[in-house]
Amino acid sequence: MNGGQRRSGRRAALMATLGAVANAVPAVTVLPSLRLRLFPRLSGFGATDHVALTFDDGPDPASTPRFAEALAAHRVRATFFLLGSTLADAPSVGRDLAAAGHEVAVHGWAHRNLLLRGPYSTHHDLLRARDLVQETTGQTPRFYRPPYGVLSAAALLAAHRLALSPVLWTCWGRDWTRTATPASVLATLRTGLDGGGTILLHDSDCASAPGAWRSSLAALPYLLDECARRGWRVGPLGEHGLPPRRPGRDGFPSPPTGASTSR
Repeated sequence: MNGGQRRSGRRAALMATLGAVANAVPAVTVLPSLRLRLFPRLSGFGATDHVALTFDDGPDPASTPRFAEALAAHRVRATFFLLGSTLADAPSVGRDLAAAGHEVAVHGWAHRNLLLRGPYSTHHDLLRARDLVQETTGQTPRFYRPPYGVLSAAALLAAHRLALSPVLWTCWGRDWTRTATPASVLATLRTGLDGGGTILLHDSDCASAPGAWRSSLAALPYLLDECARRGWRVGPLGEHGLPPRRPGRDGFPSPPTGASTSR
């Protein structure tokens, strides 16, 4: 290899590294202290008299219908971020959620960290999931949440092109762990629970400890009762009063319409 070839190789390696770094920059929003302070819309802050209730990783025929039953008993609707792969296996559960008045949203096709995927693969993942959610439930999804809450530049571009608004959360129950209990889920939620916030729970254990969803299900009635005592309405993101996107101020700028989706 001559000197010119070595320099070209180093430049290519440098460009690849810079591209990977740029793609990963939005992932810093997974840090709650930064996200809650600088990106309120992305965090899910809405009307102060309302709390958005959201569930990830379904639908699962063993668990999701139980959450739907608990919500029906309290006359509460929620947003379910569905995985394309699980919806493909349980389409009737997804249809039942929509028929019950719940909002369905996109969690991607597979529960994989997007930092391990390129722009083309990321776009295909979201497109495939969005289309299946729409075809199966009859709803046009409005919202998107990446697996693990880890955003990438490629995911932001894909979401923008597919008219999906990324929304993470303001509090969660850490309900995916093997040691989670109904009491621990409630205690963890209370540390960040407030009017205008967005709650994250899981209605499936596809990416959690086996059976971990049972702790969330047991905690759910107590959570809903507490929100009612505090005078907060509980419902889906579509009724949460999220402010409009303000590029450059409250979230990442919208990517240019001519941006590439190549690998």
